Amino acid sequence: MSEQRNLEKAALRGEPSYVWRAGQARRLAMIQRAAGERLKGRVLENGCGVGMYVEKLAQFGGRVFGLEYDFERAREAGQRNANILNAAGEALPYPDSSFDLILSHEVLEHVADDRQAVREMVRVLKPGGRAVIFVPNIGYPFETHGIYWRGRYRFGNIPLVNYLPRLLRNRLAPHVRVYAFGDLAALFDSLPVRFIERTIIFGAYDNLIARFGVLGKLLRAILQFLERTPLRWFGLSHVWVIEKQPVPHLSKVRLGHTQD
Repeated sequence: MSEQRNLEKAALRGEPSYVWRAGQARRLAMIQRAAGERLKGRVLENGCGVGMYVEKLAQFGGRVFGLEYDFERAREAGQRNANILNAAGEALPYPDSSFDLILSHEVLEHVADDRQAVREMVRVLKPGGRAVIFVPNIGYPFETHGIYWRGRYRFGNIPLVNYLPRLLRNRLAPHVRVYAFGDLAALFDSLPVRFIERTIIFGAYDNLIARFGVLGKLLRAILQFLERTPLRWFGLSHVWVIEKQPVPHLSKVRLGHTQD
């Protein structure tokens, strides 16, 4: 596979976690707090890449499944966990109400139909089950997925692309979505969920720390402090935790009753 083809694959489907570092460990801790005892039930990572999070989630005692659209990555993930399927997130191959917890980690921005992918996650969640969703934030000053320029993909962190008008931004980055708060909220319209958490986080900047040491750690500390202020608007990723609500029985709806 040529270098350019590798880059274009990364553009279209994202780059999964290959090495476990502080950034991944921090996100895992967030997932653990959001999930609670659900981690001991049936867990799905929807868009599992090569299976790094699948492997870590399995340590909490639940039965963990992974779904990955890319066949080569699914095959590699299958070496870590037997419960890996190669399929699309818009048509999850699981029955209704199958999972206590779903992780969608920087995946929705790459799927063909993000609204349908969200519907499918809600469908396969059990009532009371939760989904933890990470997606790119439009306020972050860099487009981390690169851009297309003069018909060729340019890899790298490209500054200020996401601040352009959407039409122009989407011409430069047609391969990946970026989300404002309202974009994400619209994906859940009319779905039986309640929002447990909706926030924005900065990254862990492990590469900068490896390169600059103490200065990199100082930058990380400052940026992660800003997550507690309105300046989190400039953060790297949205983190949303949603909980599926029981759907009232049709007869009770007709009688004017609802369930808690």
